[in-house]
This record gives sequence, C-alpha cells and structure tokens, in this order.
Amino acid sequence: MSVTESSVLSRKCSSAAEESHALLDRIGDTPLLRLTRVGREFPNVEFYAKAEWFNPGGSVKDRPALWMIRDGERAGLLRPGKIILDSTSGNTGIAYAMIGAALGYPVKLCLPDSASAERKRILKAYGADLVITPAGEGSDGAIRRARQIYAEDPEKFFYPDQYSNPANWRAHYESTAPEIWEQTRGRITHFVAGLGTSGTFCGSSRRLRELNPAVQCVSLQPDSAFHGLEGWKHMATAIVPKIYDSGLADNDLPVRTEDAYALVKRLAREEGLLVSVSAGAALVGCFEVARRIPREQRAVIVTVFADSGSKYLSERFWDED
Repeated sequence: MSVTESSVLSRKCSSAAEESHALLDRIGDTPLLRLTRVGREFPNVEFYAKAEWFNPGGSVKDRPALWMIRDGERAGLLRPGKIILDSTSGNTGIAYAMIGAALGYPVKLCLPDSASAERKRILKAYGADLVITPAGEGSDGAIRRARQIYAEDPEKFFYPDQYSNPANWRAHYESTAPEIWEQTRGRITHFVAGLGTSGTFCGSSRRLRELNPAVQCVSLQPDSAFHGLEGWKHMATAIVPKIYDSGLADNDLPVRTEDAYALVKRLAREEGLLVSVSAGAALVGCFEVARRIPREQRAVIVTVFADSGSKYLSERFWDED
C-alpha cells in the first residue's frame, strides 16, 4: 500500500460515524503540475506546483476545513444546531461554507473588507452569514471579531479557530505531503510554501522530513506589514498563529507583492495557468531558492498554488502593463 493510500484509508476509517459524502470525498489528490517555461533560466531545477483549485471548494483550504470540521464532530463539539464560526481572509471561509452546506451546518464568518469581491459573492452564494471587518485591520481584525462573537455565546457556536487548531496542519501532514511524495516518486529536494495560518507549511514539512530528512523546507512571507498577498501573514507584525513553528524552516524568505503580480501574469501567458497572487508569490520564493542552488546540482522544487486566479480578476494589477 502506498503512503497516499495508507493516509487516505486512515482518514476515512478514523470514525465509523463519518458517512462518505460524494462531494467531500473529492477533497485532496490534486494534480502536481510541472512548470516548463517559466524558470527556464534554471536548467538544473525542476519546478512543480500542487494545483489546489481542483478541490471542490476551489482552494487548498478545503483540506484543513474538512479536517477541523470532522475533528469537531468526533469530539462532540460540532453537532446539529451548532453554527460554524471562524475568521477568514476568504478561502478557508469558502471551504467552511461549502462543507457546511453539504453537511447541513450554518456558517458565520468574520471577513476583512479587503477580501476580493469575488470571494464575498461566493460566500454569499453558499449562504454564509458574513461579518465584515475593517480592511486596514486585515486578518487580525477578523480574528479579534470572531473571538469576541464566540466569547459572547460559546454554546451557540463551533469555533474551530483555524490559526490554533492542530487539525489544520494535520490535514497537510496526512494528505498534501504524502501526495507530493508519491507524485515526485520521492525525488523532491525542496518544499516551498507561504505562511498564512502556517498549516500548509508546517504540516507538509513535518511529514516530508519524516520521509526524507534531507528535504529542504523554505517558508515565505510578505516583505512588509502592508502588502497585497491575501491570506499571507507578515509574522513580525501580525497575530502569530499558535500552530506556527518557526523552527521547521531551513530558511524563511520575504516576497514583494509587485514580484508576485508579475509572475501571476507570466504564468497565465507562458504556462496557461490562471492562478492567484499567492501562487505567484510562492513561485517568486521558488525562484529565489533556485538562485541559491549550485548550477551543477540537480533539484526538484515543489510548491503549492493555493487557488486559481478566477476570484481575483477584479484586482487592478491585471490592467497594468
């Protein structure tokens, strides 16, 4: 039995009470795409990206949302009559709303006003109750508001708290990393991912290190507190997620928003991939890692493209030359 098969079997058998759901069973097992045109200046490096928009909710956040909800059910914290409550910059909220609709749970979300118009429309389409927080406060403002709402009536809500919930990183430990290992046939040499809740980076890095201690794990974050990398955190100035473990990173690199914008356009025009700004930012980080690899050394760098660009087409950078 492969690592991926074992992980999926473990997940699906973890609770006899969990019934299979046709939609939710499609979460995970996303394609790993090789990027063949961008990055040609690094002939010794193979670049790959997990295409997470293939998840039914359209992003990588389907994974942790499902794990947190299922954990809540197993623990008896989430049951009929409870409302799922959390803060989100968009994608985790969409995952909550999609899964909540599929399982029959209402969802209430605290969302910064800076979230794209498309994200807000998708959340409303799923029937989520939105509490919009000031754009200038970013994801931290949404976190504070969710905590306040929960504190006022804790019996009414299931508050998974994606920034503190270990089921967040376990989702990637149990699914994302084994998939990457199988899809690269164990050839991965570097794993590169941005930091938001930090679940993707922490969970995947822990598992990949177990599979091969030589794998280099590099985290990415915005280069300043004021940035356009939606969903990412500048850890020095933000509320640091409890699940974040800075000791997991072999290196931590800053990414400029403007560089991410440029690569998003290149990916669309050179690879035919319409992806989000965070995906462009992830590739910026991959290129920086590649620059530090000696030309005589072969490398296989894997990153995660969290979602597609379809939810960001209203962003002004698309109109700029």
